[in-house]
Amino acid sequence: MAGTDSTQIPTIGGPVVVLVGAQLGENVGTAVRAMWNCGLAELRLVHPRAGWLNEKTVAASSGAGTILEKARVYPNTAEAVADLRHVFATTARPRDMEKPAVTPRVAAQAMRAAESRGERVGILFGPERAGLTNDDVTLAETIVEVPLNPAFASLNLAQAVLLLGYEWFQAGLDADRPPPAPSQGDAAPATQKALLDLFTHLEAELDACGFLRVAEKRPGMVRNIRNIFTRAGLTDREVSTLRGIVTGLTRGPQG
Repeated sequence: MAGTDSTQIPTIGGPVVVLVGAQLGENVGTAVRAMWNCGLAELRLVHPRAGWLNEKTVAASSGAGTILEKARVYPNTAEAVADLRHVFATTARPRDMEKPAVTPRVAAQAMRAAESRGERVGILFGPERAGLTNDDVTLAETIVEVPLNPAFASLNLAQAVLLLGYEWFQAGLDADRPPPAPSQGDAAPATQKALLDLFTHLEAELDACGFLRVAEKRPGMVRNIRNIFTRAGLTDREVSTLRGIVTGLTRGPQG
């Protein structure tokens, strides 16, 4: 479907697109094309396959090479989302996690509301073959599920990016969308880095006291603990308070 008008000023911004474990350059290229269709300009890649940026990648992007030039690569998902305040994880599989699961349309409205408050947002997309790991999903506060034919609900990477991007773009044109949620005074939602620092602090103390002593159960327990806090929508101030509580409990009575 053709429709490019080079005389138009592009609409850019929106949520950061984070591609985790991208395998083929062509997949990245078509995802980037979908991003540019919807005015999404920032791409981050987590541990992509070596050689992902090649001639096929550029060709598949169909003129959206600007995004590829500015793309940043990270060794892990935690670092890729550290500066974001809201993270949405796309998944086609049911997850055994107590997290809100919404449609792309509802997610887009929430993203627009967050952006109107100056809060950075990101969307996680996993590799086509296996999708996001549970550890990746744990870093998100919200899961995005696309309601499709249950007998054939699989999407390729570019389709998934286009669906989310389209709903985000459309939400900006929809005059009837819900008003932004009220802000929490001068207390901003915690960045992912602040949450990860809390997790590192808490988990180190839980290891030290023996709470996480059963090795085979530790990964699941850690994910459950992290989900509690990502679901809570903590502010920076609340994260600081929780870290102070952990420190106080581990030091014991003072004076």
